[in-house]
Amino acid sequence: MCRRTRLSLFAGGAFLLAGATTWLLADRLEDTIFIPLDHPAIQYAGATNDPVGRLEKRLESRQLTLDYAPNGWGYLPALLKELGIHSDSQVLVFSKTSIQAERISPRTPRAIYFNDDSSVGYVQNGEALELTSLDPKQGVILYSLDPARAPRPVLVRRDDCLRCHQGPVTLAIPGLLISSVHPASGRPGEDHGNAFMTDHRTAFSERWGGWYVTGTHGAQYHLGNNPALADPIHPGTSSLQNTQNITDLSGRFDTSRYLVPTSDLVALLVLEHQTRMTNLMIRIGWDTRIAQHDGELVAQRSQLDAEMDQLVAYMLFGDEPPLREPVAGVSQFSKTFPQRGPHDKQGRSLRDFDLKTRLFRYPLSYMIYSAAFDGMPDLIRDRVYRRLYDILAGRDSSKSVGGLSLENLSAADRRAILEIVRETKLDLPAYWTAASVQ
Repeated sequence: MCRRTRLSLFAGGAFLLAGATTWLLADRLEDTIFIPLDHPAIQYAGATNDPVGRLEKRLESRQLTLDYAPNGWGYLPALLKELGIHSDSQVLVFSKTSIQAERISPRTPRAIYFNDDSSVGYVQNGEALELTSLDPKQGVILYSLDPARAPRPVLVRRDDCLRCHQGPVTLAIPGLLISSVHPASGRPGEDHGNAFMTDHRTAFSERWGGWYVTGTHGAQYHLGNNPALADPIHPGTSSLQNTQNITDLSGRFDTSRYLVPTSDLVALLVLEHQTRMTNLMIRIGWDTRIAQHDGELVAQRSQLDAEMDQLVAYMLFGDEPPLREPVAGVSQFSKTFPQRGPHDKQGRSLRDFDLKTRLFRYPLSYMIYSAAFDGMPDLIRDRVYRRLYDILAGRDSSKSVGGLSLENLSAADRRAILEIVRETKLDLPAYWTAASVQ
């Protein structure tokens, strides 16, 4: 399904630029325009329990001070340190998709740094550092920080940014977006650009228009590293010349102005998966809490079951297109990300990469360890656990769930994932550890 709307583009954890753009939406949840923030079961504007919010309380009480770095970075390194975000997660976007659009270009890309629950956006000589932070129940909370040196820096909550961060493309909850600007088609009547939401289901060839991408990927091609896609409203044409298998960006802009000189391909792949996974968990949590409050659980059972199936299938990397050739990043991200674990007794982790035929060696989302997963209502989380267990233990041999194919999930994959989760996930239902694997 295609809609024309004055929605905005987002790239991994920053604020947005409104503009006339065509968005290609497909899935059922994207049909929802809006969910009321002030519903008694939600109360989004109320108190939160998110990493950036906790950081602001420490700053306000003067329990914490932030160092101010040279080279124009200001508070950026200190923020990343306090939030536990590695600089090797850096990805760079040059499409003009932020309220700081005038400062963003192929020569001055915007940097995004992220971990499982927070992100920080940095623009050279920018007006603000842009932050997102995940509350386990409320979803994404938006903040900004004035980059100018101050006796006490203040992180300001930015609910005004929900005009772009809540809508069909975020599954109607305050959420994250990551998109790819597509080249001009040249067809008559198509006088503005296309921007597509991307996640792990997106074909390699459709990804990263408007982004820098450092890494190797063989003969597979993507839309990254093409400066003609800087303007998402009026993009230029497609070109693969000098845009593929790029490992050094120093000839394109001054990389010394950034914490690391890369925009890692593997980090981009992880960010795309994580963005939709986060939105799915929050959306199904909101719908369940609203139905419980309104006494509509019975009436909404079929809808909640459908949403649960979508979540389960996405967690299992349903519809992930296979990599035709191995891929590799150039930063340390491919090493440091798996080190976060947790690991089972054999040293295996859901964060272990494959990168030969697919993203992860064991295709169950590492976000099962997240506070957002644990923060879903007990009712829906218990159903997700049961559905996952039945699939992994071989009690449910469905080849598709929630409209997504699980054809690539082998019996060996299911067994390994079940064994890993049994040893590494706290508070599992008793049946996960009591029964044998078929």
